[in-house]
Amino acid sequence: MNISRSVLSPNFDMRKSDISALVLHYTGMEDFASAFSRLCDSGVASPVSAHYVIDARGCIFGLVEERHRAWHAGVSSWRGRNDINDLSIGIELVNKGHEFGYHHFSDAQMSSLLWLSRRIVTEYGISNAWILGHSDIAFERKQDPGELFDWGYLARGGVGFVPCLATDDEAGDCADKVMLGASDCALVLDELLHRIGYACTGKNMVAAFQRRYRQSKIDNVADFECVSLARALLAGLGEW
Repeated sequence: MNISRSVLSPNFDMRKSDISALVLHYTGMEDFASAFSRLCDSGVASPVSAHYVIDARGCIFGLVEERHRAWHAGVSSWRGRNDINDLSIGIELVNKGHEFGYHHFSDAQMSSLLWLSRRIVTEYGISNAWILGHSDIAFERKQDPGELFDWGYLARGGVGFVPCLATDDEAGDCADKVMLGASDCALVLDELLHRIGYACTGKNMVAAFQRRYRQSKIDNVADFECVSLARALLAGLGEW
């Protein structure tokens, strides 16, 4: 695939850390032109950028060189690191987002994303624990790439890991082991989500986890299904 670098964003600075994370976003603007302009505008009060933008046709635009620090994550945190911009590569997918009419990502867009992500993950040795959505690292502010993003497609292509829900028998066994009652789920899930990498407890932390790992039901309520998924995720990451 080709990457267009006909227009570069001036919104970047120098890294102080090695690259160890990949962060995926949606643009959250009404159209491609608006998003592209915003990512290249240095005259606004809070300039932003990303290393790559992928439009609905699957065309990839490189705006910032990977060796530079793009400004895509903002105030963010993961596994004790706060300046996620400094250690990550950011990819924006053109999508109107929740504010302007959220919709599914196109097949061409996802195919290009997989190709690009696989190259980045391989080149920098990025672990599954550090393949992130913007909502993972800034859950009080962000929802992207959102519940319509197909993380399973990436995982099947070798980028990231998606846990499966436990069977009824497995769920029962786990419930017996940890003796979970309804009131205990919030405490147990809070601990698990912190182990996974989410920052301090916040009102939207469970919703962020659900938006990525249980997209069929996003109610921000800690329940045993979420606990089971969180345990499976840690096991898949080799950390359980």
